[in-house]
Amino acid sequence: MIFDTHLHLIDQSALRYPWLAGVPALNRDFPYDEYAVQACRAGIEGALHMEVDVDPADIAAETSRVKALSREKASLLRGAIASCRPEEPGFAAYLERQRADRFVKGFRRVLHVMPDELSEGALFRENIKRLAGTGLTFDLVVLPHQIPKAIALADLAPDVQFVLDHCGVPDIKGGAEHPWREHMAEIARRPNVVGKISGVVAYADAGSWTVETLLPYVEHTIEWFGWDRVVWGSDWPVCTLGGGLATWIAATHALLAGTSADERQQLLSGNAKRLWRL
Repeated sequence: MIFDTHLHLIDQSALRYPWLAGVPALNRDFPYDEYAVQACRAGIEGALHMEVDVDPADIAAETSRVKALSREKASLLRGAIASCRPEEPGFAAYLERQRADRFVKGFRRVLHVMPDELSEGALFRENIKRLAGTGLTFDLVVLPHQIPKAIALADLAPDVQFVLDHCGVPDIKGGAEHPWREHMAEIARRPNVVGKISGVVAYADAGSWTVETLLPYVEHTIEWFGWDRVVWGSDWPVCTLGGGLATWIAATHALLAGTSADERQQLLSGNAKRLWRL
């Protein structure tokens, strides 16, 4: 069975997603029921909802809506990685409110579409340090050239647990492995960073990628992080840009051919359940 650590749900009737206007293929509703049918058929036993970079005014509403869905019968939803704005003075109060909600398992601030300087701000860094001792994780979504910025955050907050999304967002379609390879090896040396095997099908050529296309990127990530520091995510519905949920799960099983049952269990569910106390 698989635990999905990276599920996005989109409900444009209730929430605003400014960025969707620039991605026509994703600019529609992607409801829980649509995901659940596919997930249950593919062996997914539970999921964490990953924030979808909603309009800042809708951040609290997004978490509330996902939490409500988790209460429905047979729901796969086990928690949420909530959106946040560490660069703003209100973060400390926001953190205290979220700490009181056991459904919230961590936070993410989208960085790969933001100026590099955002994560270098004094207030941003001070607020990230506030996560120490809370048990709440912080997901890092950065481009390869930004991985050194993520490394800086991990070093500044060694008691905070970070999760590096999407194998570090490599340019698979362009075949660019450097400096991605070097940066991934370096960030993996930080024991407070976990690597997430997710998103890669969306970075490959949708019409021609194969398991062999993905293998060097997934293999390199697992090699450096080790089997005890990797988790799996669907990145649904973004994965539909590269074939869809069932295709990504089939590719995952093919990528793991030859590994031990214990290694597969750690990556596909065990590490996530331990990390987020599920």
